[in-house]
Amino acid sequence: MEQQPARAESFGVLSGARVLIVEDDFIIALDLETMLAGAGATVAGPCRTVEDALATLDGDNPTAAILDIRLGHETVAPVAQQLSERGIPFMFYTGQIDTDPICKAWPDHKIVSKPANQRTILATVANLLK
Repeated sequence: MEQQPARAESFGVLSGARVLIVEDDFIIALDLETMLAGAGATVAGPCRTVEDALATLDGDNPTAAILDIRLGHETVAPVAQQLSERGIPFMFYTGQIDTDPICKAWPDHKIVSKPANQRTILATVANLLK
C-alpha cells in the first residue's frame, strides 16, 4: 500500500519548528527528515550517535526532538536528559517499547512504535509543540 503524503496545512504548527532527529538508521532518519521538511519544519541533524546529538544541542536550540532509544550499543538517555533540562519536548520513535528502561525514566513522553505512518509521526510532533 502506497503511503499518502500528509498535507502540510494539516500540521501548520510545524511550520518554522526546528526538530532534532536522533536516529542511527540512515533510511529512517532520511524518511523523518523528508516528512518533517515537507510539513514545514527545519531539521537539526539527523544525528546518528549520542555524541553527535549532544554536540548539535550545544550549538542549537531545537523546539522539539524525535529520539530513537537505541543508537547502536548506546542509549539516548544523555540526550533525553539534556532535552528535559532545557524544557524541550521530545518523543521516542523506537522498536524497544516494552524492554527499555528509558521508557520508564520518562513516562510522560510519547512513544511511537516503529514503523509508524507519516501522519502519526507528524501529529505526534505537532502535539509536542502545542
